[in-house]
Amino acid sequence: MLDCPVDQVPDGREFVEAAMRWHFDPQTGSPFWLKRAENLDFDPLTDVHTFADLRLFPNVVNEFRDVRVEDLVPKGYGSRPEVIGVFESGGTTGPPKLVVLLADWMDRLMHHHNRLMDEHGYPRVANWLSLGPSGPHIFGELIRQQVRRRGGFRFSVDLDPRWVKKLISENRLDEAGRYAEHLIDQSAYALRTQDIGVLVTTPPLLVRLSRRDELVALINEKVRVIVWAGAHLDPDTRALLRDEVFPDVKIIGNYGSTMIMGSVSERTGLDDDDPCVFDPFSPYISFSVVDPETRREVPYGERGQVVMHHLSKNLLLPNNLERDTALRVQPPPGQLGDAVADVAPLAVFEDERVIEGVY
Repeated sequence: MLDCPVDQVPDGREFVEAAMRWHFDPQTGSPFWLKRAENLDFDPLTDVHTFADLRLFPNVVNEFRDVRVEDLVPKGYGSRPEVIGVFESGGTTGPPKLVVLLADWMDRLMHHHNRLMDEHGYPRVANWLSLGPSGPHIFGELIRQQVRRRGGFRFSVDLDPRWVKKLISENRLDEAGRYAEHLIDQSAYALRTQDIGVLVTTPPLLVRLSRRDELVALINEKVRVIVWAGAHLDPDTRALLRDEVFPDVKIIGNYGSTMIMGSVSERTGLDDDDPCVFDPFSPYISFSVVDPETRREVPYGERGQVVMHHLSKNLLLPNNLERDTALRVQPPPGQLGDAVADVAPLAVFEDERVIEGVY
């Protein structure tokens, strides 16, 4: 069940049960979860059967801040698992959290992304320009893997979002702005000299690009798809960029995090008046939208806090309460969890002020 072909969607209940057997069998589970199971007040092998049962798990994400990465790899992969890399969260509210991404999960995720990119009309064998962190966040690796599978060349402008957040937290706003403009200067060179078909960046940097008439003209002339990710984009700015600034380019959102080891794409077929909806990559990546006080789902159409779940052969990480709010939306038929729309950051998370910066 956990190794089903990448183009198949396993049954939700059978998949959840298979994942519990894998992650909590002493022969296949990771040292982290085998040890953590000793302190659970339920038995994952007998008590967890459905998506709703994942609520039994405590939110253990903060324990990923100082875990040995070797302890996160399930024993069932053997002594030499094919590791793509170790990736970290943004460290916005304390030391960063860690995940280990393995090759079989990357293949499954990229197959899903490729299908959605075809549905959205991304070009194949096109050059990509990425303005985002190369690491330790997962952002850069995902872009590298996408270009590798679709053809073309990848141009990148690296950014350090933690440095920007530090500057903002210290009220050094002029320095943060100069750094952001430095990133735009670097992207300008690639846009002027190369045939760029896909531009990937964050909303704050996309807004800065839109302030330079020369770059707006180059993007409308050359680029077929703009992908935004890594920070929120409010509906009014999204509409302005789509309808007035870049009318000749498709603008498509992605939403995810390092801690779910991936992202999901904006729903295809949305009308201009629809909110930006993100569907889960069920049953592997799923969302719940909850009241932060009761942890119960809010009604469809209402705003709540996002809970992310990752469930695969590579990793088990359920019930991660994220620093985002979103509207709860009905998912496509057969999908586990919720779809989310109009994602926005909380002002305060875990008693820390949330600084979004440029990523």
